[in-house]
Order: sequence, then structure tokens, then C-alpha cells
Amino acid sequence: MSTLHDFAAETLTGQQQDLGDYAGKAVLVVNTASQCGFTPQLAGLEELHSELADRGLVVLGFPCNQFGNQEPGDAEQIGEFCQSNYGVSFPMFAKVEVNGGDAHPLFTWLKEQKKGLLGGRIKWNFTKFLIGPDGEVVARYAPTTEPSAIRADIEKVLPTTA
Repeated sequence: MSTLHDFAAETLTGQQQDLGDYAGKAVLVVNTASQCGFTPQLAGLEELHSELADRGLVVLGFPCNQFGNQEPGDAEQIGEFCQSNYGVSFPMFAKVEVNGGDAHPLFTWLKEQKKGLLGGRIKWNFTKFLIGPDGEVVARYAPTTEPSAIRADIEKVLPTTA
């Protein structure tokens, strides 16, 4: 059976990142967009990341343009937007598709592990998946769920030693 640690993804700067490097950490995977009504959640995600990173949390952002063309920029524009507007310091990845035949394998797996309101599809930007240190999906959260609302769940799965 697969875990998060079996996947890799391209970073915003074009490097391949083995997600196995996050073994032993709690991971929050989020499909993001720069021009979405939920974009201000980037501030809350950054807050979680900065406050809990030393305890073993990493937030992984995956820009997606599949919902209302809300992420039209290229990698450089996305990175600049996230940094200058929200101070994002957590890892950001290259733009991906999360639904359909061209969906990134990571998101295909995530949707199989935790179905949402639309079954095997992601409803919109800022769908969040919480993954435990063992690489297993613990929970899925709707785009409307504020990052601060899932802090208690995150704290429950933080590794005992970061």
C-alpha cells in the first residue's frame, strides 16, 4: 500500500522533491491558487508552518489552475506572489492538476485515501489533506475550513520528536 513517502513532485524552482524526505513529519498538503477567494488562507497556512515546524509539521503547497482559472501565473509569478503577499516559507511545488486524467499521482492517491463531498474529486482550491508521520492520510478538510480550525488535529499527529 502506498504512502506519501512513495511520491515525488517538482518544486516551484524545477527540482524533483522526494516526498519520502518528509517521513517522520506531520504533513499538510494543500492545492493553492493566487486569485481565489480562499487565497488569504495562505497567511494561516504560513502561521501553522512557522509555529509548528520545529515540532515536526511541514505544509506543502501545490498551485492548481483547474478551478476558475485562479492560478494563471507561471512558477516565478506564483512564488513571488506567495512570498510578497503572505510571506510563504513552506515548500511550494510546480502547478499541478488535481482532478481528471492528468491529475498528479499524489492527488489521485490522496483522493482515494479520503473521499470528499464529491467522492473522488476535489471540489475547489484549498482542499487540505493531513498526513501523519507514517505517511498515511489522517483527514481531509474542505476549502472553507480555515487553517486555524485544524490546528488541534495537526497537534494530535505531530511526531513525538521532531
